Amino acid sequence: MSSLENKIDFAVIFSVKNANPNGDPLNGNRPRTDYDGYGEVSDVCLKRKIRDRLQEAGHTIFVQSDEKKIDGMANLKERAVSAEFGLGEEAFKIDKKTPGKKDVTAKLACKKWFDVRAFGQLFAFGKGDDDASGVSIPVRGPVTIQPAFSVEPVSITSSQIVKSVNAEEAKGKSDISSDRMGMKHRVDKAIYVAYGAMSPQLSGRTLFSNNDAEVFKSILPKLFEGDASSARPEGSMAVVKVFWWKHNSKAGQYSSAKVHKTLSVHSDGSYVLNNLEGLEPEIIDGF
Repeated sequence: MSSLENKIDFAVIFSVKNANPNGDPLNGNRPRTDYDGYGEVSDVCLKRKIRDRLQEAGHTIFVQSDEKKIDGMANLKERAVSAEFGLGEEAFKIDKKTPGKKDVTAKLACKKWFDVRAFGQLFAFGKGDDDASGVSIPVRGPVTIQPAFSVEPVSITSSQIVKSVNAEEAKGKSDISSDRMGMKHRVDKAIYVAYGAMSPQLSGRTLFSNNDAEVFKSILPKLFEGDASSARPEGSMAVVKVFWWKHNSKAGQYSSAKVHKTLSVHSDGSYVLNNLEGLEPEIIDGF
């Protein structure tokens, strides 16, 4: 499997209407915002959606969400050392006499799991009953994604809701009633933009290939398909456009910062693109 041959930058414009795109557990699960009131969707959230779409497309994923896991493994270590779904326990038996084995195991992991060779992964397993040393194998991936931010400060609506069924058996007079008050939050309407890049230099270590990049590109337009929940009803979030800049070399014709600045997005989802000489993006409509 050959590595990525060209530097790639990309951007995703997506819309949010009456949905909570990424709740903040430290703030009552209100939609994330920065100090200036702009909406935010974390890079971890975006990677989760990408992993889910890749898994649905039949690719092998290491970091599976509990609700979508297909192998029954309770945690990442179980998945990694599983003989059926992972690399087997022997791959992670590494000591001072076999320091080069870390690189071998890392390459095996990259070959097996799409998200490991794309985003990287830290295989950090602590000491066990039969393992006196533990193991730590870092893999640095070539694909990076920035958090998405809204193009304007967002308006958040908070609604009080009533839960009409007790979650547990009543333990006192205050618990007799089944009605419970709660809160639900949503962004009324907003346009968000996320930027990312792919580094050929790092792809050589993880074997992230040109074909992998094409698969990744095909996933982005349908980022929110199959992602519905009560906080994000079907159709409330949608990709508007994907921009895909493919440079003519591994080093790239321009820096990622300069490329990303060529795109200006408006609050209605329209945009202005100032193309750099010799580098025009492929523009893909949302799914």
